[in-house]
Amino acid sequence: MTTYYHAKYLAHSLSLQSTTDSLGKLTHSMANARVDLNPHQVDAALFALRSPLSKGVIMADEVGLGKTIEAGLVLSQRWAERKRKILLILPATLRKQWQMELEEKFFLPTLILESASYNCLRKEGITKPFERQDAIIICSFHFAAARAEELRQVSWDLVIIDEAHRLRNVYKTSNKMAQSIKTAVSHAPKLLLTATPLQNSLLELYGLVSVIDDHVFGDVKTYRDQFIHESDEEQRNHKLRERLKALCTRTLRKQVLEYVRYTKRIPITQEFLPSDAEQRLYEEVSDYLQRQILLALPAGQRSLMTLVLRKLLASSTFAIAGALRKLINRLEDMEADAVMPDMSEDFEGLDELADEWNGDAEPQERMDPSQIRQELAILRSYAKLAESIQHNAKGEALLVALEQALDQATTLGAANKAVIFTESRRTQQYLLEILSANGYDGQIVLFNGSNSDPHSKRIFKEWLQRHQGQDIITGSPTADMRAALIEEFRERGTILIATESAAEGVNLQFCSLVVNYDLPWNPQRIEQRIGRCHRYGQKYDVVVVNFLNKRNAADQRVYQLLAEKFRLFDGVFGASDEVLGALESGVDLEKRIAQVYQECRTQEEITLAFDALQAELEGNISHRLVETRQALLDNFDEDVHMRLKMHQDNTTLKLSEHEEKLLALARLELVGQADFLPEAPRFYYYGPDAPKGLYHLNWKEAEKYGDTFFRPEHPLARKIIEGAAQRELSLAHLELNYSDYGAIISSVQSLRGQSGWLQVTKLTVETLEKEEFLILSGCNEQGDAIDEETCQKLLKLSASVRKKEVQQTSPNQLESLKQKLIKERLNLVEARNAQFFDEEVAKLDRWSDDLKYGLEREIKELDKELKELRRKATVAVSLAEKLAAQKELKIQEKKRTQKRRQLYDAQDEIDERRDELIAGIERLMLQKQKVEVLFTISWTIL
Repeated sequence: MTTYYHAKYLAHSLSLQSTTDSLGKLTHSMANARVDLNPHQVDAALFALRSPLSKGVIMADEVGLGKTIEAGLVLSQRWAERKRKILLILPATLRKQWQMELEEKFFLPTLILESASYNCLRKEGITKPFERQDAIIICSFHFAAARAEELRQVSWDLVIIDEAHRLRNVYKTSNKMAQSIKTAVSHAPKLLLTATPLQNSLLELYGLVSVIDDHVFGDVKTYRDQFIHESDEEQRNHKLRERLKALCTRTLRKQVLEYVRYTKRIPITQEFLPSDAEQRLYEEVSDYLQRQILLALPAGQRSLMTLVLRKLLASSTFAIAGALRKLINRLEDMEADAVMPDMSEDFEGLDELADEWNGDAEPQERMDPSQIRQELAILRSYAKLAESIQHNAKGEALLVALEQALDQATTLGAANKAVIFTESRRTQQYLLEILSANGYDGQIVLFNGSNSDPHSKRIFKEWLQRHQGQDIITGSPTADMRAALIEEFRERGTILIATESAAEGVNLQFCSLVVNYDLPWNPQRIEQRIGRCHRYGQKYDVVVVNFLNKRNAADQRVYQLLAEKFRLFDGVFGASDEVLGALESGVDLEKRIAQVYQECRTQEEITLAFDALQAELEGNISHRLVETRQALLDNFDEDVHMRLKMHQDNTTLKLSEHEEKLLALARLELVGQADFLPEAPRFYYYGPDAPKGLYHLNWKEAEKYGDTFFRPEHPLARKIIEGAAQRELSLAHLELNYSDYGAIISSVQSLRGQSGWLQVTKLTVETLEKEEFLILSGCNEQGDAIDEETCQKLLKLSASVRKKEVQQTSPNQLESLKQKLIKERLNLVEARNAQFFDEEVAKLDRWSDDLKYGLEREIKELDKELKELRRKATVAVSLAEKLAAQKELKIQEKKRTQKRRQLYDAQDEIDERRDELIAGIERLMLQKQKVEVLFTISWTIL
């Protein structure tokens, strides 16, 4: 491809907005993603994008199948279409993970909005922080509910809700948060992500579907009658599945084993016995935290801060010593409005915890000076004891466990690497010192929220020097520091000691040893940690090390709950969908466990409390509902395997074609600015419009060699695509060289020695969505038509522009052929949109039938009451009883007559609402079209 005509054709091919139901719709976003795509993820993304009339879908793949990637594809597609008012609502603990995934894998800009960043933007004069199109907004459930009115005022192009099962009880009037969020985003198209759309009741499906679209089912009572009280279970499931099939997609892990290789988790439990001094410190601080009055902790934060102090107490004596000193300082400087000292440096997960715990409603105790002095004396004694303990039994146990676990990982063939998680920065420093003194000096990388230590700064400086001028440097100090530390661990380190920061959005699949030095009580946090290593791309079984305090009954029961009930540490997939779904939120379980620690003083009390908690959890897992979920949502159709296989093959083909076109365009447009390597889709760029260096069109190879990943949305690629697409080209004659092609193209070979015409036209159709088509119309000199596929192949031949006088008008046959091809495309668009229209009308018909059914049910209930009253009037003995019965009967008959009139009026109203909705759809479907001739050439094939 050697002319500007080829370049213009390629540029438009690369930037077309394709039809909604084809793989071409996703090609642009797939080509921009730095991720290995599995066919089920492509399938789910296509499902979500299928109908432009849809209000949204539920993506309900089982745990571990990459719902984030599926959503990322849809996000990326909407972003490419310039639909950029996008909101993500998710648990606070997942905000940073989503941010890193979208920025690193899809190159999408994001902004986390929480109280601090929101207020900062307001102070800067940005009055509507949610209403922006330069970044995808990420916020937590609680923040979204608190700002519901602001969300409602934004015309969102897409809203994604992760862990959406938290909204499944939205139909209950008591669920204020879910109702606030539903109302706030009711006008927006939505993606709901959850592995557990159905956990305890069929009403949960009603709730989740109503979040997407209120016009799928009628009211709750009607839903109960039709789908819960229905005695024929098979018929009920069939009817319900029909309603859900356009709204819910679910892939099972067993369906993708052909494409996804899963490794196992192998648990190692390292027991330890605290010293007498450590045990005394634990018991005394624990007793202190159970006091009725605590002046050192603000009443509004007591439960949260008690949890944090207990976690620091279990972490290390160094962690609790620092926290105790902060409490002492607070009491020493205490005034009536004293605030809690900042503990976020001591306990890195504090911000996320605070977001979900929402404070307490306990009244503040009055400050008695004598009580302050007494509490100060106690805290000082605890701090002195903590600071006197320089050796921790758990730290010594780590040395033993680490050696054993690294040997295990090496036996499995994995790299000699371990990531150690702690919740405290002081514990992190202690672990650095003890490991450095015991054979690991110079092999350790620290990773936390600030990364401000001298060692991390040195690593960052060296990283910047190594990658100077490369695309890997983003310019964001936080993101670049994280990348530098992870590269150091991957390439040169043995141990990464990480706080909760590394559990969020960091991929460590090159490491297969996870050490939970401190164990969170929230199963979702643990799953998130282990998931940094035990994820797609991990080649080896992952060893998981946990520590067990043999002198603490509550710690032992927590571990038993997490290991045996949640099965977090062994098996192939970690926690099951059923168990995680039963939680609603891991924070709920965390609060319950904290309550046990706070209220139970004896081993017997601890045993009874954990028995009750475990029984309650078991009761939340309805095996009957699991079977129902399988019948309703799990797709066992025979075509699933074939469809996934087709997606796998077609995705590879489409990406290959896309890469070829982008490379061919780059060769044409970067003449004199780049040297192209013959053996790979790789070039060295030395032009003025981008950093000099090596560029690679394959993201894996780019990562391997440290090249810049050259993708359609890279600024240099965008520049050459836009430049070639906008270049004005006049009519010209091209000599096409078939003999240079190097392969046989039968349809072109038969045209050798002939001449003819070719025109490339862009057809833009705007109905429900904007769609673009390239129309290739061609004919030979005799006016005989050449099919579009042959025209495409003509444009694969190398060519030269022949300097001779060219007939200035193309033959009439070319125009006729173009109009015929345009009509065919428009017919296809109309047929497909008619199908979408029919689906929406059918949905609205079912919805209106449901509402009418509900009204008719009320009439039937009144008829039953009337029948009973007539029976009573008949059997009445005395005249007074008969008169009273007739009087009551008359009242009820009048009530029924009124109800029947109301029924007719309501049915008319429902029909009017249905007609209004359909009229709205019809207005959306009004077709606009634009025809633009990109270029016309005459040709001769040599």
